[in-house]
Amino acid sequence: MGQDRDTRNANKRVTMAAVGRMAGVSQVTVSRALSDPSKVSPDTLRRIREAIEVTGFVPNAIAGALASNKSRLVTALIPSITNVVYSTFVRSFSEHMRGAGYQILLSETGFAPAEEEALVAAHLSRRPDAMLLTGIHHSAQARRLLLGAGIPVVEVWDLTSSPIDLCVGFSHTDAGRAVAEFARKKGYTQAATVTAADERAHRRRSAFATQFEALGGQRVARADIDGAARIGEGRKALRHLLDAQGFARGVIFCSSDLLAHGILVEAQVRGIRIPDDIAVIGFGDQDYAADVHPALTTVRVDRDALGNRAAEQLLARLDNNDLVQPVTDLGFEMIERESC
Repeated sequence: MGQDRDTRNANKRVTMAAVGRMAGVSQVTVSRALSDPSKVSPDTLRRIREAIEVTGFVPNAIAGALASNKSRLVTALIPSITNVVYSTFVRSFSEHMRGAGYQILLSETGFAPAEEEALVAAHLSRRPDAMLLTGIHHSAQARRLLLGAGIPVVEVWDLTSSPIDLCVGFSHTDAGRAVAEFARKKGYTQAATVTAADERAHRRRSAFATQFEALGGQRVARADIDGAARIGEGRKALRHLLDAQGFARGVIFCSSDLLAHGILVEAQVRGIRIPDDIAVIGFGDQDYAADVHPALTTVRVDRDALGNRAAEQLLARLDNNDLVQPVTDLGFEMIERESC
């Protein structure tokens, strides 16, 4: 029954030949108009477009890709669709690529390399013209698949001297060190970190702790989150630092503004004064960071610029521009507010 229904539906699909008959041209002319409108006269193009509008014809993108060796499809893999840190740069990236005539296929990988590897294989089966990846650490098999595909690849939100093809981002190690230097200049001798389960966040934490202690600070306490950053996890982390580790004074560096926001909430509940008793530094400068109380000191990365630059680099590579810079460092900025 289901197969019969599928057959009937397939038989009802509007074909390119039907569009041609309605427009008074051959199927070949319709195909030519779709692949390169400049190859047909304006009057013919008008009639074909009118026929497409009337019939609701949808061109076969896969067939077009096989014929032209171009799919006009770019795929993007990010760890979390709901995290504004990632969704912001993907939005600007997508808008830029769509403006150049490309469509975006987006998938959420989480933070497990195996999940990313499976999605890399799935996306490559769609014959994309290019791919965006988040981060620079991928499984060996994912790298082999990407190198074997021979398409432009841009890795974002991180830096490496040996990208698969292109990378646009900033140094997480340098960011962690910069926060430590900022905290020591503010006079803090005690510190703690609250870090989500993300390899890049772990690098920032490690760099912060190493630099803070090297600059004369005491040993850095830590609370690691087994999962994604959430306000509730930030609250639990502060409870752990206070009740289990005896952290009572100093500065806390969080791997995200969400965790930092949770610490602000828990501190208020417990009557802890920010920044008099405990100072808080976030990461990401999310939209609400300046509006919480007290306003959140954080690290800003220009996510819109990151998405736009990644798109520019991919488009240049797709245009066979040999002058494309393989590594683009967009840097970061310390944003000092009331919480530290």
